[in-house]
Amino acid sequence: MDIEEAATPRLTREDRYRILVEGIIDYAIYMLDPAGVVTSWNKGAQRFKGYADHEIVGQHFSRFYTAGDRATDLPARALMIAETEGRFEQEGWRVRKDGTLMWAHVLIDPIRTEDGTLLGFAKVTRDLTEQQATKAALRQSEQRFRLLVQGVRDYAIYMLDPTGRVTSWNKGAQRFKGYSDAEIIGEHFSRFYTDEDRATDLPGTALATATKEGRFEAEGWRIRKDGSRFWANVVIDAIRGDHGELIGFAKITRDITERRDAQQALEETRARFIQSQKMEAVGQLTGGVAHDFNNLLAVVLGNLELARKRLPPDPKLRQLIDNSIQAAHRGATLTKRMLAFARRQELSTTPVDVPDLIRGMGDMLQRSIGLNIPVNMQFPLQLPHVLADANQLELVVLNLCVNARDATPAGGTITLVAREAKVSAEDVQGLKPGNYVCLSVIDTGEGMDAETLAKAAEPFFTTKGVGKGTGLGLSMAHGFAEQSGGRLLLKSVKGQGTTAELWLPEADMSKAIQPDRQAEPELPKLDPVTVLVVDDDALVLMNTAAMLEDLGHTVVEAVSGEQALRILRRSRETIDLVITDQMMPGMTGTQLIDAIWAEYPDMVAILASGYAELPENGLVPVPRLTKPFGQSELARTLMTSLRPEGLVLPFRPKLA
Repeated sequence: MDIEEAATPRLTREDRYRILVEGIIDYAIYMLDPAGVVTSWNKGAQRFKGYADHEIVGQHFSRFYTAGDRATDLPARALMIAETEGRFEQEGWRVRKDGTLMWAHVLIDPIRTEDGTLLGFAKVTRDLTEQQATKAALRQSEQRFRLLVQGVRDYAIYMLDPTGRVTSWNKGAQRFKGYSDAEIIGEHFSRFYTDEDRATDLPGTALATATKEGRFEAEGWRIRKDGSRFWANVVIDAIRGDHGELIGFAKITRDITERRDAQQALEETRARFIQSQKMEAVGQLTGGVAHDFNNLLAVVLGNLELARKRLPPDPKLRQLIDNSIQAAHRGATLTKRMLAFARRQELSTTPVDVPDLIRGMGDMLQRSIGLNIPVNMQFPLQLPHVLADANQLELVVLNLCVNARDATPAGGTITLVAREAKVSAEDVQGLKPGNYVCLSVIDTGEGMDAETLAKAAEPFFTTKGVGKGTGLGLSMAHGFAEQSGGRLLLKSVKGQGTTAELWLPEADMSKAIQPDRQAEPELPKLDPVTVLVVDDDALVLMNTAAMLEDLGHTVVEAVSGEQALRILRRSRETIDLVITDQMMPGMTGTQLIDAIWAEYPDMVAILASGYAELPENGLVPVPRLTKPFGQSELARTLMTSLRPEGLVLPFRPKLA
């Protein structure tokens, strides 16, 4: 035995246990006698409870309990349970020496001899105040979160178990879907989906995606309790435990029906705007083509009329020329329709024989609609004339018939019916009292429901796909009828066809200018004058000059406004009248006339154009020649602008 070993005292087993227990500071470990009196006290007990061993040894352990626990005799019951059951364990509030409370985990074990005699109790206490505060804070946080989720009304927030059954339900879910907690908890969430989505197992796909990828998001129709639909944004998140096991799903649904409707309306507006831009471009192209075509027709008509005057007495040759003139006039009618489409045609309201007009366009209607849909016409033997613009009326009838054709894709019939009608002061359709002619376009097609019928005449509304219709046909027809003092009425039943009624006011023939049916007298001979003709188209310029020269006048030609002004400045005294084209590069006809009148206020000017939309010029309107014009129209315009005895300006007062 060495010196160090000899100096170290030998410790018994009991000594080692005592030193171990007394040295522990994270647990209060102490002994009680069978009556509950403290018989030992370690450093952990002193640290937790605040008593030194001389202050507590010999005292009853009940002083560590709250007044409420002592009132229920919990200390005695704890010892009894430990003695009879071999163990007592509990968590609860305990009292320190300074009166503060701590949350303690308490374990009491009975201590017995080998023969079972009770020697006392071993009591182990741990201070869990911090853990308890953490748990309380967590519970409070969970409670607040639960109240938050339950109180949200703009989102449906609820939980699903791993099979898709509802396990929680907030107020937003009740508001959107219409189910109370008692009605829906325990039910499968697939009941919110449409029959079509359930048929494709979209609910199962959604859960499978969320399980695999952690999240599923989509938009679609969902069903409320009352069977109505709403457009929903849906997010499903997988909820997993600490070890990655699937606990269930968190599902958030938002009703975005209003937002979807607004977005669709915006997209439709954008598509309509693009379509209107396209149609505007088509209109500009059509107007430009019609303008150039008018110039060509003017040349053809003028030359044919001059050629007919110089024909030898050959009936067959005259018939060929007359047929060519008739074809050119039909071409002029076509350009008027093109310009009307482009809104550049000068329009005039005159008495129109509706049956005669429609019969005249019968071939065109049938070709436009197709031979598979017959067009029937049912007109009375006598029908009053209407007061309308014939070209616009033709366009409206064509639009209505094309709409009727599109409404009968499987075939059917289109019937045009006209009748005389009288409207009283009590009429509810908005028509003023008076006599009308009602033109009906009746089809046997698909018809429209009430919602579609209510929007049918709105601008840009169409049930056709983009590129298959402008949505302007019925609105143009409605506008035409309104401008004419009438009304467009639509009647339709889904599956039973549509009737479009165009009501137009009857023309007062007593006030209408009746054309002289006698042979047109020869135009009075005008004294020869010198005419300055201005046109950038060489063919039109040559043709106009030829017709004027054939009438006995002298012609000076100019191909631009600038050249015309130079000629006038050199030869003002010899020029009696100016005829100018409107559409010319550099300077338009109206600009040229303004420039002429600024220098020569008494100069007579005539504007030649096929367009209706012309800028205002001077103080009063300018005499017009509508292209294409023939020699007779040219001569009449000269006659109304000049008198044989000298120059007169009936359209514009002489300026000082």
